[in-house]
Amino acid sequence: MEEIMIDTDDLQRRMDGALKSLRVEFGSLRTGRASSSMLDPIMVDAYGSLTPINQVGTVNVPESRMLTINVWDKSLVDKVEKALRESGLGINPQLNGTIIMLPIPELNEERRRELTKVAAQYAESARISVRNVRRDGMDQIKKAKIDGMSEDDQTLWESEVQDMTNDQIKRIDEALAQKQEEIMQV
Repeated sequence: MEEIMIDTDDLQRRMDGALKSLRVEFGSLRTGRASSSMLDPIMVDAYGSLTPINQVGTVNVPESRMLTINVWDKSLVDKVEKALRESGLGINPQLNGTIIMLPIPELNEERRRELTKVAAQYAESARISVRNVRRDGMDQIKKAKIDGMSEDDQTLWESEVQDMTNDQIKRIDEALAQKQEEIMQV
Protein backbone atom coordinates (compact mmCIF):
# COMPACT_ATOMS: atom_id res chain seq x y z
CA MET A 1 0.00 0.00 0.00
CA GLU A 2 1.35 3.42 -0.93
CA GLU A 3 2.09 6.11 1.66
CA ILE A 4 -0.43 8.98 1.48
CA MET A 5 1.19 12.38 2.11
CA ILE A 6 -0.33 15.69 3.14
CA ASP A 7 1.36 18.84 1.76
CA THR A 8 2.36 20.41 5.08
CA ASP A 9 4.83 22.74 3.31
CA ASP A 10 1.93 24.40 1.50
CA LEU A 11 -0.06 24.68 4.74
CA GLN A 12 2.98 26.19 6.53
CA ARG A 13 3.58 28.66 3.69
CA ARG A 14 -0.05 29.80 3.81
CA MET A 15 0.03 30.16 7.61
CA ASP A 16 3.29 32.14 7.36
CA GLY A 17 1.55 34.38 4.80
CA ALA A 18 -1.11 35.25 7.37
CA LEU A 19 1.60 36.30 9.85
CA LYS A 20 3.46 38.28 7.18
CA SER A 21 0.24 40.08 6.23
CA LEU A 22 -0.37 40.88 9.90
CA ARG A 23 3.09 42.45 10.22
CA VAL A 24 2.35 44.66 7.18
CA GLU A 25 -0.95 45.76 8.75
CA PHE A 26 0.82 46.47 12.04
CA GLY A 27 3.34 48.61 10.14
CA SER A 28 0.52 50.87 9.00
CA LEU A 29 -0.59 51.57 12.59
CA ARG A 30 0.68 54.85 13.96
CA THR A 31 2.62 54.56 17.20
CA GLY A 32 3.64 58.19 17.69
CA ARG A 33 6.91 57.66 15.82
CA ALA A 34 7.28 58.36 12.12
CA SER A 35 7.51 55.33 9.86
CA SER A 36 7.28 55.34 6.08
CA SER A 37 5.25 52.10 6.23
CA MET A 38 2.33 53.96 7.81
CA LEU A 39 1.68 55.51 4.39
CA ASP A 40 1.67 52.15 2.54
CA PRO A 41 -2.13 51.68 2.57
CA ILE A 42 -2.80 55.19 1.22
CA MET A 43 -3.66 55.34 -2.48
CA VAL A 44 -3.56 58.46 -4.66
CA ASP A 45 -5.76 59.05 -7.72
CA ALA A 46 -2.89 59.59 -10.15
CA TYR A 47 -3.14 59.47 -13.94
CA GLY A 48 -6.61 57.91 -13.80
CA SER A 49 -5.87 55.02 -11.44
CA LEU A 50 -5.24 54.47 -7.74
CA THR A 51 -1.50 54.44 -7.07
CA PRO A 52 0.43 53.90 -3.82
CA ILE A 53 1.97 57.08 -2.41
CA ASN A 54 5.50 55.69 -2.68
CA GLN A 55 5.02 55.47 -6.48
CA VAL A 56 4.27 59.18 -6.93
CA GLY A 57 7.01 60.55 -4.67
CA THR A 58 9.88 59.82 -2.33
CA VAL A 59 8.89 59.15 1.29
CA ASN A 60 11.52 60.13 3.88
CA VAL A 61 11.74 60.12 7.68
CA PRO A 62 14.03 63.09 8.47
CA GLU A 63 13.33 62.89 12.21
CA SER A 64 11.39 60.70 14.64
CA ARG A 65 8.22 62.81 14.47
CA MET A 66 8.27 63.92 10.83
CA LEU A 67 7.58 62.33 7.45
CA THR A 68 8.19 64.09 4.16
CA ILE A 69 6.95 63.20 0.70
CA ASN A 70 8.77 64.72 -2.25
CA VAL A 71 6.13 64.47 -5.00
CA TRP A 72 7.75 64.01 -8.40
CA ASP A 73 4.95 65.52 -10.50
CA LYS A 74 3.78 69.01 -9.43
CA SER A 75 0.27 68.31 -10.80
CA LEU A 76 -0.17 65.51 -8.24
CA VAL A 77 0.71 67.50 -5.09
CA ASP A 78 -2.93 68.44 -4.41
CA LYS A 79 -4.13 64.88 -5.01
CA VAL A 80 -1.51 63.47 -2.61
CA GLU A 81 -2.47 66.06 0.01
CA LYS A 82 -6.16 65.18 -0.42
CA ALA A 83 -5.43 61.43 -0.08
CA LEU A 84 -3.48 62.10 3.14
CA ARG A 85 -6.27 64.22 4.63
CA GLU A 86 -8.89 61.57 3.80
CA SER A 87 -6.74 58.62 4.98
CA GLY A 88 -7.90 58.70 8.60
CA LEU A 89 -4.33 58.86 9.92
CA GLY A 90 -5.12 62.04 11.82
CA ILE A 91 -2.14 63.87 10.31
CA ASN A 92 -2.36 67.40 8.95
CA PRO A 93 -0.15 67.71 5.82
CA GLN A 94 1.82 70.93 5.30
CA LEU A 95 2.84 71.98 1.78
CA ASN A 96 6.22 73.39 0.86
CA GLY A 97 6.35 73.42 -2.96
CA THR A 98 6.43 69.80 -4.10
CA ILE A 99 7.38 68.60 -0.61
CA ILE A 100 4.59 67.58 1.74
CA MET A 101 5.59 67.53 5.41
CA LEU A 102 3.68 65.35 7.84
CA PRO A 103 4.35 66.20 11.48
CA ILE A 104 3.38 63.22 13.63
CA PRO A 105 1.50 64.49 16.70
CA GLU A 106 1.76 62.87 20.12
CA LEU A 107 -0.89 60.24 20.63
CA ASN A 108 -3.27 60.84 23.51
CA GLU A 109 -4.31 58.01 25.82
CA GLU A 110 -7.71 57.55 24.18
CA ARG A 111 -6.20 57.28 20.68
CA ARG A 112 -3.60 54.77 21.94
CA ARG A 113 -6.37 52.57 23.34
CA GLU A 114 -8.25 52.78 20.02
CA LEU A 115 -5.12 51.73 18.15
CA THR A 116 -4.57 48.73 20.44
CA LYS A 117 -8.14 47.62 19.62
CA VAL A 118 -7.43 48.00 15.90
CA ALA A 119 -4.26 45.92 16.34
CA ALA A 120 -6.31 43.25 18.13
CA GLN A 121 -8.76 43.18 15.20
CA TYR A 122 -5.88 42.72 12.75
CA ALA A 123 -4.54 39.87 14.90
CA GLU A 124 -7.96 38.20 15.04
CA SER A 125 -8.19 38.33 11.24
CA ALA A 126 -4.78 36.65 11.03
CA ARG A 127 -5.91 33.95 13.50
CA ILE A 128 -9.00 33.31 11.37
CA SER A 129 -6.80 32.95 8.28
CA VAL A 130 -4.60 30.42 10.08
CA ARG A 131 -7.66 28.47 11.26
CA ASN A 132 -8.99 28.40 7.68
CA VAL A 133 -5.68 26.92 6.51
CA ARG A 134 -5.94 24.38 9.36
CA ARG A 135 -9.45 23.45 8.21
CA ASP A 136 -8.14 22.92 4.64
CA GLY A 137 -5.42 20.65 6.03
CA MET A 138 -7.93 18.65 8.07
CA ASP A 139 -10.15 18.30 4.97
CA GLN A 140 -7.15 16.93 3.04
CA ILE A 141 -6.59 14.40 5.82
CA LYS A 142 -10.27 13.35 5.78
CA LYS A 143 -10.08 12.83 2.00
CA ALA A 144 -6.89 10.81 2.43
CA LYS A 145 -8.66 8.70 5.07
CA ILE A 146 -11.38 7.90 2.53
CA ASP A 147 -8.63 7.05 0.01
CA GLY A 148 -7.19 4.48 2.39
CA MET A 149 -5.01 6.29 4.96
CA SER A 150 -4.63 4.32 8.19
CA GLU A 151 -6.08 5.70 11.43
CA ASP A 152 -2.58 5.97 12.91
CA ASP A 153 -1.41 8.08 9.96
CA GLN A 154 -4.57 10.17 10.19
CA THR A 155 -3.92 10.88 13.88
CA LEU A 156 -0.26 11.69 13.15
CA TRP A 157 -1.14 14.16 10.36
CA GLU A 158 -3.93 15.77 12.37
CA SER A 159 -1.59 16.36 15.31
CA GLU A 160 1.07 17.81 12.98
CA VAL A 161 -1.42 20.25 11.42
CA GLN A 162 -2.72 21.19 14.88
CA ASP A 163 0.85 21.80 16.12
CA MET A 164 1.53 24.06 13.14
CA THR A 165 -1.69 25.96 13.90
CA ASN A 166 -0.87 26.34 17.60
CA ASP A 167 2.63 27.61 16.74
CA GLN A 168 1.27 30.24 14.32
CA ILE A 169 -1.42 31.42 16.76
CA LYS A 170 1.27 31.77 19.44
CA ARG A 171 3.43 33.84 17.06
CA ILE A 172 0.43 36.05 16.19
CA ASP A 173 -0.31 36.60 19.90
CA GLU A 174 3.34 37.51 20.55
CA ALA A 175 3.35 39.99 17.64
CA LEU A 176 0.12 41.53 18.96
CA ALA A 177 1.48 41.88 22.49
CA GLN A 178 4.64 43.53 21.15
CA LYS A 179 2.66 45.95 18.95
CA GLN A 180 0.24 46.88 21.76
CA GLU A 181 3.19 47.55 24.08
CA GLU A 182 4.78 49.73 21.37
CA ILE A 183 1.52 51.68 20.91
CA MET A 184 1.04 52.29 24.63
CA GLN A 185 4.63 53.52 25.10
CA VAL A 186 4.70 57.25 25.76
